Parts: sequence; C-alpha cells; structure tokens
Amino acid sequence: MTNTKMFLVMLWGAIFRRRGRAVMAVVASLVGAATLFCLAATCIAVPQQMNEEMRSYGANLIVTPIESGDGKTGISTAMVKHTTEMVRAKGEATYATYRYENVRVNAAPYVLAGVHTAQVRALNHHWNVDGAWPSAGNVMVGRDVADAMGLTVGSRITIGYRASDNAGTTAAGADSASGTDSDSASGADSTGGTDSDSAAGTDSTGGTDSAAGSGDILDTSGTEFRVCGIVDTGGSEDEIIYALASDVDKLAGGTRGVDVIEYSSGAADVSQVVQSINDMTSMHVQAQQVTKITSSDTRIITMLRTLFWMVSVVVLALTLVGVSTTISSIVAQRRNEIGLRKALGASSGSIGVEFYVESGLYGLVGGVLGTAVGYLLARLLTSTVFGRTLGFDWPLAVGSVLLSVIVAVLASVPPVRRASRIDPAVVLREE
Repeated sequence: MTNTKMFLVMLWGAIFRRRGRAVMAVVASLVGAATLFCLAATCIAVPQQMNEEMRSYGANLIVTPIESGDGKTGISTAMVKHTTEMVRAKGEATYATYRYENVRVNAAPYVLAGVHTAQVRALNHHWNVDGAWPSAGNVMVGRDVADAMGLTVGSRITIGYRASDNAGTTAAGADSASGTDSDSASGADSTGGTDSDSAAGTDSTGGTDSAAGSGDILDTSGTEFRVCGIVDTGGSEDEIIYALASDVDKLAGGTRGVDVIEYSSGAADVSQVVQSINDMTSMHVQAQQVTKITSSDTRIITMLRTLFWMVSVVVLALTLVGVSTTISSIVAQRRNEIGLRKALGASSGSIGVEFYVESGLYGLVGGVLGTAVGYLLARLLTSTVFGRTLGFDWPLAVGSVLLSVIVAVLASVPPVRRASRIDPAVVLREE
C-alpha cells in the first residue's frame, strides 16, 4: 500500500469513526458559506437593482440651454442628440425633452409643456396618472391645475398662446424641472412681475396701459383641447399642463429647441457627466445633478454594504469558533492515538498535515453545500423583495468555497499546534 493510499485510508477512518463531530464541522462551514454567499450575491445584485429602481423615480441629471438674450431658441435636435451621446458614453441612460410655454386658460396664466409621451413615460414610472397620457388634441393636466379649474377626465379647455407672454423669457416650468422653486403655478414670468401683475395682463416690461390690460385679460381665444388625464406626483409637475410637442408647435405657431432635457443616468459618477458637459462651453448648455435622487441612492447602497461587512465579520468569527471547537474536540478524542503515532516515529508535521487536510475537507464540503444553499436564499430574497431573478455568479461561488476551506484550515491551527506538543511518553504512561 502506497503512502498516499494509507494516508487516505487513515483520513477516511478518522472521519468515519467521528462522523458526528465531522457533521458538526461541516454544518459550521455550511452556515458560514451560505450566509456569506447570500449576502455577497445580494449586495452585488441589489445595488444594480436599486440603481435601476431609483432611476425610475425621475431624472438625476438635467440639461438646460444657456440663452444668449436674443429670445428663446432652446436646445436644438442635433444638440439633444450630441448631449445624449455624451451621457450614454458614461452609462445607460433614458431621457425626456420638454418645451415650456407660458399660456392662458380662461385668461388665467399657466405653463404648458410640450413632450414626447413615450419618453416621459419611460423616465417617470412614479407618476400617478388618472386617465391617459397626452395624445394629439388631448392634454394631461397636473393635479393642482385640475383642482384649481375643477377639471376632470373628459373636460375641455381652451388654451391661448400669446407671444408677448413668452418674449425673451424662459417659461417657469423650466425652473420647476430643474428642481428650483418657481412661480409656475401662477404662471408668473421669470423676468418680471408678481402673480397679480401677470393675472391682470400687465406687460412684463412694466407697462401699465389699463385699457390694453383690460382688453387682454378678457381675451379667452385659443385652441380647444380635451383633458385626457390628470397627473399626481406631489411635486411641481402637478402645476403644469402637458401636451404633445407637435401640438405645442402648432399652438405657438412654430418650432424651436427644447428648454430642458432630463436624464436618468446609470453612470457610476453622475458628477463626472455633469462636469464633462459643462466643460464643453461651445455647446451652450449647462448640466446640473439632481442630488435628491443620487444622494438617496448612494446613501442606501452605502448602508447596505456596511451592513454586509458587519454581518460578514460576525459570520466569519462564528465559523472560526465552530470549526475550531470541533477540531479541538477531535484532537482531544484522538490524543492517545496521536501519542502512539509519535512514539512509532510519526513527525508532528505529518500529524498536522492530516488534521489540516481533514479540516480543509470539512470546509470544502461545507463550502459547496453552503454556496448552493446561499444561492437559493439569495434568489428567494431578490425575487420576493425586488421582484427580479438572480443569475448564478460562478466567480463568487468559487471564492465562497475557497474562503470556506481557508477559514476551516485557519480554525484548525490552534488545536493542531496543541496536538503537535503532545508528549508520547506521557500518553503511553497513562495507558
């Protein structure tokens, strides 16, 4: 019989005779591997899932034009395409464009946003829409607008466009989109007067022609639209009327660039995207980060990872204690056997190798079984909590098994060192 075969026979005999202890060591490794793999797989997959989920709650990056003072020109279609390419170069991104115009409904000032329905729906999954989204000849109004005018789905409103209301100004809706406080609900012009001035039809440059103002405020002409839906977000969006961009072009009597591009960017660092856009001054646009979304995203992911590391340390410590205690018990039971083998010429190193291999085998079996159990737990967790499927991560699985083997071997070091110090003479005398 070769030395290798004899070693394997002795190892199998040691495990089989003390299979109860062996099972305890395997279970300790199994629990550790299962917990660690489940946490690691979840912490790898969940931040990605959370990033996608957070992105569905609106934009984390907004781009607006830098106006030259010659009137509103907006961001051209070519520049929208170029900007989108820059954003997507850093990661996946969805976007929506908005054209804002100051309009009047029953002589009262409001903000009208020209949108592409598919873009807005893809970007803002959190919008609660009662009815339908904008379509040709149909508008969607914010909850505040609907309450102010007593509108319901199916109501009809007449929207009037006045060039004087929009000359050389940026609609208040653009400020709302960028996350700043604005007077969009009242339709106040961003360059000029108060709500009462705007409602009274006062000229934005400060004119006080009462006859002109009186005639203008009574002018309720415009284009009739049907209210197809009411949007309720709890934010500034509730103060705006939404229509197709093509309908806004017709109402305003011409096309122009958009006032705002909203992006939901999956870039690892959105601030770098903002910097790269702002550095390109020739583009005549400026970008800003919506910190409300990105900071929440980062904070939650950081908390999750911190929790993972804390639990991992505790699990590793418990695994070390469990395997070490089991190996210590096995060494104590085999004390006489170890003394006899040393008396017959076995070296401390050869005895230590046997225990290390035995511990490594416990870690290997426990690691394989624990990884399988951990994957099932992680898959159940991501499915029930996040509603997503979880693929099997082979590199993580291999790392989990190797870590289980290493932890089991390290846990056996103290008891093996005690075994190597057993004096065969003392043991034989006790026999």
